[in-house]
Amino acid sequence: MNASRIAFIGGGNMAAALIGGMLKDAPAGARPSIVVAEPDADRRRGLADQLGVEVTEVNHAAIDGAQLVVLAVKPQVMQTVAEGLAPQLAAGQLVVSIAAGIPVAALARWLNGHAAIVRAMPNTPSMVGCGATGLFASEAVSREQHSDAESLMRAVGVVQWLEDEAQIDEVTALSGSGPAYVFYLMESMQSAAEGMGMAPDVARLLTLETVFGAAKLALAADDSPAELRRRVSSPGGTTERAIATLDEAGVRDAFARAIRASRDRSRELAADVDKRAAD
Repeated sequence: MNASRIAFIGGGNMAAALIGGMLKDAPAGARPSIVVAEPDADRRRGLADQLGVEVTEVNHAAIDGAQLVVLAVKPQVMQTVAEGLAPQLAAGQLVVSIAAGIPVAALARWLNGHAAIVRAMPNTPSMVGCGATGLFASEAVSREQHSDAESLMRAVGVVQWLEDEAQIDEVTALSGSGPAYVFYLMESMQSAAEGMGMAPDVARLLTLETVFGAAKLALAADDSPAELRRRVSSPGGTTERAIATLDEAGVRDAFARAIRASRDRSRELAADVDKRAAD
């Protein structure tokens, strides 16, 4: 991390996860100074006590002297927050936004033309250090700033840089919304087991460990998920019958439609934001 001081605007769960990840990974002598601007007094106390960071309720005070400014507020308040920061923001400061659905162009307008912006699309497993984040940088972002943005998001998981901001919509549909698809699968598996008479606590445990184990196996293996599935599906066996039933129900096509629908909705939301920012 090149930045010696990092300001977080917003101290919610994702901000806390990022801070915790950075502090855990950085050597004691190389930890950046971190300040968090958060309007909620209880939240400020919690961040100061649990993470040992500087806190303030004043956004512009937080960014003073920071090389990296992380906008970790909800999308619906981003315009107000960004416009409030714009007069104090220096040209050399890198702004990283982790708010969903806010295009770089809209954020730049709200920040009075600020050029160095990275847009990040993390997902909720980031809160347990197992996230997947897509990153897109504006042309004004330097090599050192690229490195800082990547270090920031690697604190909570894997990172993938995108050449085209439009790919953020695809990332949103796959990994951004993806945890919900897996939760839906787990919900369905557990419900089916309970419907056959299995105790809820047993059904939950077996479902969670099965999904966790399958993901861990897939990460460790060189083979594709399709090949791993084929290895489990003995001819004429129980797994083959189950997969055939899913295929007959059109589950694969339903997943494709769902992910495309999520991508399309992400595009619509971003277009709405761009339109409002241009007005």
